[in-house]
Amino acid sequence: MSSPIIFYDLPSTLALNAWSPNTWKARYALNIKGVAYKTEWVEYPDIEALAKKIGAPATGAKADGSPLYTLPIINDPNTGKVVADSFLIAEYLDTTYPSGTTLFPPGTKPLMAALEAGVTGSITSIFPYQLATSCYILNPSSEKYFRATREATYGKKIEEFSPAGAQRNADWAKAKEGLVAVDEWLSKNGRGKFVMGNTVTYADGILGAWLTWIKVTNGESSALWKDFASWHGGRWGTYVTNLQPFATVL
Repeated sequence: MSSPIIFYDLPSTLALNAWSPNTWKARYALNIKGVAYKTEWVEYPDIEALAKKIGAPATGAKADGSPLYTLPIINDPNTGKVVADSFLIAEYLDTTYPSGTTLFPPGTKPLMAALEAGVTGSITSIFPYQLATSCYILNPSSEKYFRATREATYGKKIEEFSPAGAQRNADWAKAKEGLVAVDEWLSKNGRGKFVMGNTVTYADGILGAWLTWIKVTNGESSALWKDFASWHGGRWGTYVTNLQPFATVL
């Protein structure tokens, strides 16, 4: 009998705990694939030590050129493999567990990479607001790390990322305009519940993760999420609801 995959995710002060779009991509992949897994929660300052301990590869480089270790990471006790990066994790799951739901139907990997670029590009204007909102829901050690690293990148205090007022409103209006194209892409599959019609795939892990980030960090009952969910004929609220069976936090 196989053992559960260990999935390393970032915790928060939220009841749901899971919030990060990058780890949500992997969580959706695990849930869609239907493999057994369990979550271990890792605060930001502890990621590098964990990665080195279990042999997870770096996923990038810091400004000083030293290796950067990030979540998500999975550790599969059934194969001894440790994989970092959500796209690579999804590829690993398809290769290692072919009997589950196929995350990448044949030939779709380039299209899914393009989808992610298209989705993130459409909502880039709200990233400063979303980063600040994310900072506020972190536990103390992660909050301190997140604040220091993001403030160094942007050259200003978290509180100055997206102050209330005309600029923030313009940023959200720009995201609404940007998502028109994504809405049009999805409409090419008619009334299908998912990106590829009625077939759930890793494309839904990608789109679902970015939308879930907005939903959970602002709160499902917030005016901001309710407004966002109503855009483009209620496309985004309906879509996230359709993905709910795959949004389990184990």
